[in-house]
Amino acid sequence: MLQDLFQSPDYFAVDSLLTEEHLLIRDAVRQWVKKDVSPVIEDYCQRAAFPTQIIKSLGELGCFGPTIPVEYGGGGMDHIAYGLMMQELERGDSGIRSTASVQGSLVMYPIFTFGSEAQKKKYLPKLATGEWMGCFGLTEPDHGSNPAGMITNFREEGDHVILNGAKMWISNAPFADIAVVWAKDEAGEIRGIIVERGMEGFTTPETKGKWSLRASATGELVFDQVKVPKGNILPGVKGLKGPLSCLSSARYGIAWGVIGAAMDCYDTALRYAKERIQFDRPIGGFQLTQKKLAEMITEITKAQLMNWRLGVLKNEGKATPAQISMAKRNACEVASNIARDARSILGGMGITGEFPVMRHMMNLESVSTYEGTHEIHLLITGMDVTGLDAFK
Repeated sequence: MLQDLFQSPDYFAVDSLLTEEHLLIRDAVRQWVKKDVSPVIEDYCQRAAFPTQIIKSLGELGCFGPTIPVEYGGGGMDHIAYGLMMQELERGDSGIRSTASVQGSLVMYPIFTFGSEAQKKKYLPKLATGEWMGCFGLTEPDHGSNPAGMITNFREEGDHVILNGAKMWISNAPFADIAVVWAKDEAGEIRGIIVERGMEGFTTPETKGKWSLRASATGELVFDQVKVPKGNILPGVKGLKGPLSCLSSARYGIAWGVIGAAMDCYDTALRYAKERIQFDRPIGGFQLTQKKLAEMITEITKAQLMNWRLGVLKNEGKATPAQISMAKRNACEVASNIARDARSILGGMGITGEFPVMRHMMNLESVSTYEGTHEIHLLITGMDVTGLDAFK
């Protein structure tokens, strides 16, 4: 069984910017990851299986919908607390953080923000505990970065609608009890609709053969003449604003999460560099190794400060989607570079399951793509600073 020796890097004393409650929440999740995730995650990754036994604990820790009000079963926490939770979960594994991100930001958030009171009361408390798990259906086989082109659609039929289409690359799909699906109505407007497992014609085939996010359950959502009550349509939003606001919430969590993976890679590489002897001295004493470690901790520190400031803005209701895009892209790029440099410091050992680095490195390839690719986020920033739309 692998021993988790992680020590969190904090070069600029960012912890002093956090409240006592923030630190308690973070440390609770950190200890849970050390106890329940780190000892088993490598085995699940190698077998390409999701550790379903952790779902109940994630609910008990408050990792599902931590910013949702307490009256609906959420944690009533602020956005910095949410970010810290995602940081610690992804330090364990991106797949674990993805499961929590999807549940909170992509399922509970749209139901809370755009749902009816009846929908909130029916779904949110059970999603908060993990009794019900959810997924988010936006990406399609032919429409990823351009969600407006979606072809999934529904038509009215009495007190129901008939849903047809398919979604792809959906985290949690294989075991989800509900799916928040975005589809076009007969007027061509994008609407959110809650589809429940067991509805005839709704299937969730699992995606096999992944080299990334192997300890995460990924699948498709297939709708073949699925009959859904009209009461399952989210009444509070029409158009792309709905799914894009959900993505902003999820992207915020990713910005924090991937820095958790980066911190784990840095900590692993630093410890190894002090212990690995070559040419009669620790490799950490060589200039090129020190250059890599110095650049790693610099980029981690910059990202920590950006994430903290973004959290403050989000708590104040001032964070813009473009700022969130910048943080997501920056953090993913930084984390990917750190993982690769950590792998090189570990040499051949870096590709083995004895250390977490290669697993993080493979996971980050997915995280850099989903919720908006590196290139899309660059163009969002470009459009924000120039006022010119490069998407059309």
